[in-house]
Amino acid sequence: MTFIRSLVFFLVQLVWTPIYATVFLFTFPLKPHLRYRAATGLAWSTMWLLRAICGIRMEVRGRENIPQEPCIVMCKHQSAWETFSLQTVFPPQVWVLKRELLWLPFFGWGLALTSPIAIDRSKGKQAMRQLLEQGRDRLKQGFCVVIFPEGTRMPYGVRGKYKIGGALLSENSGASVVPVAHNAGKFWGRNSFLKHPGTIVMSIGRPIGPGGLKAEEISRRVEDWIEGEMERLG
Repeated sequence: MTFIRSLVFFLVQLVWTPIYATVFLFTFPLKPHLRYRAATGLAWSTMWLLRAICGIRMEVRGRENIPQEPCIVMCKHQSAWETFSLQTVFPPQVWVLKRELLWLPFFGWGLALTSPIAIDRSKGKQAMRQLLEQGRDRLKQGFCVVIFPEGTRMPYGVRGKYKIGGALLSENSGASVVPVAHNAGKFWGRNSFLKHPGTIVMSIGRPIGPGGLKAEEISRRVEDWIEGEMERLG
């Protein structure tokens, strides 16, 4: 049944995503926040399809830790699930992502209209400057900035190397960092076709404000909280 449900979900998404993305392209004249609201329809519909077809539900712990002001969200990266779920939990947001994603037909074209910070990882210092400059700009516009500090999806139970970009943006902008842990990889693994039924837990930690902290200390605190929470989630 897991295979059949996963196949049905895949086929529905194969039809639904290009349709939604094509319609969404017509929102390009709108202001960024209005475009973002339109874009989240795909996330909400995908989360509904996961519940209805695959039996995957979500439990959120720590909603009260989401600040009123724009923040930097640093989230564990295990699955495609968090790219949808974060949009249904956090305020308007932009993502830091590799620019190659914008070249994907339909999905990438629509993604380009959500004001992402699309970096070329091979550029090194230039990419970091872009992250800091555009990150400050997006925060001033009222967007949260979502960063996956490990840089890529990690298999469930594996700890990647945390990169310092999000912490540098916090130190540089004065915005607080909200760490997020989850166990999505247990149900929808990295690059996995199968989606197993169950309840994915998203745990949101207390904001880590810069408060004079250096980027290295911010990054350490974020990593310690996320990885400690991952052990508690099991």
